Amino acid sequence: MGPGQAEYRFVARLPTKVCAPAHLRAATVRHPTDALAGAAHPSEPMRAPAGPAAPPTAAPATLTPAQDGEWALGGEWTVQGLGPMANALPAPAADPAPTVLDGSKLVALDSAGAWVLQRWLGPQGGTARLRGWPARALGLMTEVRAAAAPTLLQPPRRGLLQRTGRQTVAGVQQALDFVAFVGQVALAAAGVLRHMGRLRWRAVLHEVEIGGFDALPIIGLTSFLLGVVVAYQGADQLRHYGANVFVVELVGYAMLREFAPLIGAIIIAGRSGSAHAAQIGTMVVTEEIDAMRTIGIDPLERLVLPKILALAVALPLLTVFADLTGVLGGMVMARSQLGIGFGEFASRFGRVMQGSALLIGVGKSFVFAIIIVLVGCFQGLRTRASADSVGRQTTLSVVQSIFLVIVADALFSVVFNVLGL
Repeated sequence: MGPGQAEYRFVARLPTKVCAPAHLRAATVRHPTDALAGAAHPSEPMRAPAGPAAPPTAAPATLTPAQDGEWALGGEWTVQGLGPMANALPAPAADPAPTVLDGSKLVALDSAGAWVLQRWLGPQGGTARLRGWPARALGLMTEVRAAAAPTLLQPPRRGLLQRTGRQTVAGVQQALDFVAFVGQVALAAAGVLRHMGRLRWRAVLHEVEIGGFDALPIIGLTSFLLGVVVAYQGADQLRHYGANVFVVELVGYAMLREFAPLIGAIIIAGRSGSAHAAQIGTMVVTEEIDAMRTIGIDPLERLVLPKILALAVALPLLTVFADLTGVLGGMVMARSQLGIGFGEFASRFGRVMQGSALLIGVGKSFVFAIIIVLVGCFQGLRTRASADSVGRQTTLSVVQSIFLVIVADALFSVVFNVLGL
């Protein structure tokens, strides 16, 4: 190697506290020297060495602030040159941040020194300008910067058709799972019918109290206001035709056949259906369901069947209560808007209303109760081991219960129209 040429050597060992990627080689870059140390003049005879040559001493690495935001590097930023300085670098000023790194006095640089410098720069490592650096040292530092820069992986964007297809497949799969769940509940109910002693009546009565008796105030108030609204809207139209008395039929049929069972089912879906999903979901998270299966207790017999039986009894009774309070609200509004007294309203109500209207509403509420309990328990059992899953499944149970109740009510309307009821 002649004068004026740069010397490059590779360092294979890195300090313990310096982490460098395996793909980066520890290339060391030196500045040119004026003459080779120990080179003999051509005219002088060669002499035998007096003894083993001493290993060269590495110039210690230095890092000093020059101006605002400018730092000067010096010495050998290598494994030998850094020494204890790798963990004792001066802290850069918070303001201004290091913006310029002057490498004009840099003697050597390897990958260990580059990573130490990159760690010292921190978030500003990609913005600091390198000035006066040798070409090879500059290339090595650029590679270290690129390797240290975080790579953010963008999630793949799915098209509209793909999202629609995935949601459709998920919906169909969930519907099939629900049908399978209904079949399992039917088998469990058949087993309980063969052995009635396995049914826990105390749990049934407890569910009747929570889902039925405790819901009387909200059901009564909502139905009363709904009767007021129906009578008020009907009275405004009937007054123009002198048919004030027909408000009785309007309130009676609307409340007994449609509004009372429907509003009761919607309230119970938001009140009891969500409670069922949250209760069973929490038991899934705390592994109580798994513990029940381990000791031989069927969760369907212990949790689902008592809830179905309780709400199948409570919701029809709540519907009858909603009929009474809804008709009462209609009577109050008919008297204030149309001048129809309570006695006249009750007398005509008894003459024109048929018992089939009441039975249709009660029959609907029975079906609605089974739908609400099945959906709530199904979504609760689908909960995964997280609190977020409990909330998500509870929300799904309420939305799906209300949706299926309205769908069932629409199907009832079509069937009753075909049958002439």
